[in-house]
Amino acid sequence: MKPETPGGTAALAKGLTLLDMVADAPEPLRFAELLRASGLPKPTFARILRTLIAYGLVRQDEARGTYVLGQRFLEMSHRVWESFDLASAAASELERLAGELGETVALCKLDGVMALYLAERSGAGLSVRVEVGRRVPLHSTAPGKALLAFQDPAVGRALIERLTLDRYTSHTITAMEPLQADLTLTRARGYSISYEEHLRGVNSVAAPVMGRDNTPIGVLVALGPSSRLDAANIHPAGRELIAAARRITGAAGAVAISSRPRPRTATGRPMAELSCVLPWGAQLGESPAWHKSERALYWVDILHPAVHRFDPVTGRNETCETGKLVSAVIPVAADRLLVASQDGMEWLDFASGRLTPFASPEAGISDNRLNDAKCGPDGAIWVGSMRIDASKPTGALYRIGADGAAERKEGGIIVSNGLGWSPDGRTFYFVDTVPGLIHAYDCDPSTGALGIRREFARIPVSDGRPDGLAVDAEGAVWCAIWDGWSVRRYLPDGRLDQNIELPVPRPTSVAFGGEDLSTLYITTARTRLPATTLADAPLSGGLFACRPGVAGAQVDLFEG
Repeated sequence: MKPETPGGTAALAKGLTLLDMVADAPEPLRFAELLRASGLPKPTFARILRTLIAYGLVRQDEARGTYVLGQRFLEMSHRVWESFDLASAAASELERLAGELGETVALCKLDGVMALYLAERSGAGLSVRVEVGRRVPLHSTAPGKALLAFQDPAVGRALIERLTLDRYTSHTITAMEPLQADLTLTRARGYSISYEEHLRGVNSVAAPVMGRDNTPIGVLVALGPSSRLDAANIHPAGRELIAAARRITGAAGAVAISSRPRPRTATGRPMAELSCVLPWGAQLGESPAWHKSERALYWVDILHPAVHRFDPVTGRNETCETGKLVSAVIPVAADRLLVASQDGMEWLDFASGRLTPFASPEAGISDNRLNDAKCGPDGAIWVGSMRIDASKPTGALYRIGADGAAERKEGGIIVSNGLGWSPDGRTFYFVDTVPGLIHAYDCDPSTGALGIRREFARIPVSDGRPDGLAVDAEGAVWCAIWDGWSVRRYLPDGRLDQNIELPVPRPTSVAFGGEDLSTLYITTARTRLPATTLADAPLSGGLFACRPGVAGAQVDLFEG
């Protein structure tokens, strides 16, 4: 909602609104994109933009033709930070959150190897009591885990080395491996969760308040009875804490992917026979993969770490919880599974949940994780990586052979995503989500050798972001558009052929399945969606299916 504009300040309000657009854009925008978003007449827009540039508030990147905040903002921000009072700045947000969530909300900061409560506000009715000045452990509380997860890696490791994990039992993490898995999940999700780890009957969720050096100067935490702040309510509370934390300091935090779906509009056509075949409510459903011999669809939930197996005939969905972040699943010959996890590519025994290492192309790069993965026509595994918080272009693309040896194919990727090959295997498609690009390469289907990268399709940020993809038997590329309420079909020459409407804003990936590969399955997400959007799209996180009138290209099995 826009603030009320006092009389006689219309021009100033237009300038400030334009500044907000530049600051809030997930990626730098060009002149035409800013003009369209502003809704202003071109002469007025150009005059305001020139003035902002003249005062150093906006800067043009001449090489890219985009606009970003200027140096003057950095100078002013230093002055703000020098006198910044976290408790005072957070006071209004604590009041608002306590009223809206109906739970106790508090502000904490790091104090040695403990988390210290600085301020609290209680919700209406019976609520959890928090004593200001109390210190709680880092590894067994939501505020503590948020403080650990978002530290500079070197600082985080030093803190973890000083922890005594075996001092707490019952529901508490008492070993290093599950703690590291929890912290990785926290960074990917943007908030930490504690289910009765420190206090029986009390659940909590916390989000970091980021400082100017992109490390936490504090955390916001909501605490409530486990019967009330349960699995259904704790994630929406986490989203509210993230938004409030950003308002306190104006720091956007690390996660680069937009958490603002565009308004639902009729920009395409409804997909024929589209239905939600599994209303699961996944936080981040991803990586659908058809297993031909089992006649089942495998898929993962990245932020509620599990691999799922869906039987389209019975509607039954079996779950294998992995205990750590898993981002992709690949059916393998002899009815085996390979998954991309936070620790590399691993064999998964679905019945037991046991994971066995296979290959780790980024061993030692603690800030990164693997993302989407598929088997290529050359018989190798192709997998992309990304920074856990999606904040820097540290991702890469790898080809992994049957012997586990990895070859780095591409670098400088922000969020590596959908992979696919043309039916003849001679064109390889690869998505970098944040800049909105689907890349294409000439490819040798027998060796995996790639030619020079070229732009296959560019999705404007106002339309959403490209995510997972699949290729059909006609060579067209189907791509899920995150925050775009749609799946798009691009012809082999890159032209947009169809824009298919969905009843949810965040489709994440697509895969062809069924006996004749004529069913298109679509995974979706509900992570970080505001309550208003979830009310309009209650099936977010569900698994969808339809018959688009074309079959999918054959997908190769990894022989292992």
